[in-house]
Amino acid sequence: MNFEPSWTQAAQQMQETLGAGLTQAISSLGAGTAPGFPAMDLSVFKTLAPSQPSITFEPSKLLELQQRYIAGASAIWNQGLQATDAAVVAPDRRFSDPAWQASPVSKFLASAYQLNASTLMGLAEAVESDAKTKARLRFAVEQWMAASAPSNFLALNAEAQKKAIETKGESIARGLANMLHDMKQGHVSMTDESIFEVGKNVATTEGAVVFENEFFQLLEYKALTDKVYEKPFLMVPPCINKFYILDLQPENSLIRYATAQGHRTFVMSWRNPDQSMSAKTWDDYIENAPIKAIEVVREITGADTINALGFCVGGTILGTALSVLAARGEKPVESVTLLTSLLDFSDTGILDIFIDETSVKYREAEMGKGGLLKGKELASTFSFLRPNDLVWNYVVGNYLKGETPPPFDLLYWNSDSTNLPGPFYAWYLRNTYFENNLIKPGKTVVCGEKVDLGKLDMPFYIYGSREDHIVPIGGAYASTQVLPGKKRFVMGASGHIAGVINPPAKKKRSYWTNDKLASSRTSGDKYPAAQDDWQKDATEHAGSWWPDWSEWLQGHAGKQIAAPKTYGSRKYKAIEPAPGRYVKVKA
Repeated sequence: MNFEPSWTQAAQQMQETLGAGLTQAISSLGAGTAPGFPAMDLSVFKTLAPSQPSITFEPSKLLELQQRYIAGASAIWNQGLQATDAAVVAPDRRFSDPAWQASPVSKFLASAYQLNASTLMGLAEAVESDAKTKARLRFAVEQWMAASAPSNFLALNAEAQKKAIETKGESIARGLANMLHDMKQGHVSMTDESIFEVGKNVATTEGAVVFENEFFQLLEYKALTDKVYEKPFLMVPPCINKFYILDLQPENSLIRYATAQGHRTFVMSWRNPDQSMSAKTWDDYIENAPIKAIEVVREITGADTINALGFCVGGTILGTALSVLAARGEKPVESVTLLTSLLDFSDTGILDIFIDETSVKYREAEMGKGGLLKGKELASTFSFLRPNDLVWNYVVGNYLKGETPPPFDLLYWNSDSTNLPGPFYAWYLRNTYFENNLIKPGKTVVCGEKVDLGKLDMPFYIYGSREDHIVPIGGAYASTQVLPGKKRFVMGASGHIAGVINPPAKKKRSYWTNDKLASSRTSGDKYPAAQDDWQKDATEHAGSWWPDWSEWLQGHAGKQIAAPKTYGSRKYKAIEPAPGRYVKVKA
């Protein structure tokens, strides 16, 4: 007798099962809650799926998946019968401890889970639909499978059970204490946060606050050279994070590096918004933050023009501000550096799955006239873009194993979240991620001026990270097609943060430049339309991109003059030591 279901029956069952499972997963995500862990909020981009997708499959792919699943299931079954140590699925660090192999039940659970996970991902790929729907399905399946892994549950985690026995229950007691601690602080601990304190062992480069308003504090850093370049240097960090990602430790501080290269360095430290700022708009931020910072830096230094850098959202904010100034007939910035920034939002990577008319209208109705986007919402969303690494890894370690994560300055910064004013966020969501209006000349009006990025004809140094999942390399590269002047595009290895914070002394990673466009330092050569075409002729260089950038920036910094002996000026006196009060305010 043949017990194997017919192809038609199997296909129908698989389609019905996936349709129900994916709809449940998407509905869970759309409701704003991560599957399996209610404390994690994903509502920052509600609603992911306003309606249930119609799911159909490409028959040949479905048949191939069915055959592969049957073969995999047979191999797992035979493995159990023969008590062999041979692995039948790809290695997975979640199940790498010998305890998983020591127990036949645990070994079966891990193998069956991996087979089911790979099959579900294959089914999502087999769906016949548009690219955005398929991306949403992949994301939903990834979240669902990450949350349902047997390693996430004490009753199924062989490694955690072994540790509980070895410690006579102490690991369970510590895990409960860790869970209570994290519930109190409102987020899962990624590092031992008690080790760090802003201003004491992170953000320690010497400087002073020389200006402040309700939006930001302006920090000036102490010169580390006898002479400085005559054109001062202003950094605009993202307002969705704290600025000290650029100043974690002396050995990996981009702020200290710029200062050591002879630049009179100023940095904006954004205020962490509270209810008093809940009605602030994108226009309020542009006029009262970057535009004001540029004005104050010029007044303090007496320079006609300055050099400026924008990092991530800071680059979008800086580009908008410079467009407003250009519309007013002002060009106070000599050159601009963009680090993992988006001006053209055509390629936003995984974040695109959260954006549609329904989700944007929801946010506009919820907070477009006032309110705050809580920092924990943003932090949770970005963490769930890499759920196994940034969520469940710590759930298992902290709670099931009772471990205290080791101290790591980058993860401490990552947990130090910031709020955003609702109107600011709603405008940003619609005009950048959804409608991509900044690249449409005159489409948006900011601070009473029509935005036209085509008027930004100053030299640009544009950096993108190859494995960036927040600002995809194609999105960073797209700025070369928008900006009309002299440009230098550089691609670094690694991701959104690790690619940027890559000091030369570490001698790690690499970066790429296009030698055929090397003259773009001075001539503004036309860049290929696609980043892939640029990369065909690119040359890889070992180590950090920082020296390449430093050489470029020096070419726009003017002559060297005596370094200032005091902070600020007669009008703008030092208010308090860096890093200032604003950065220490918790969300």
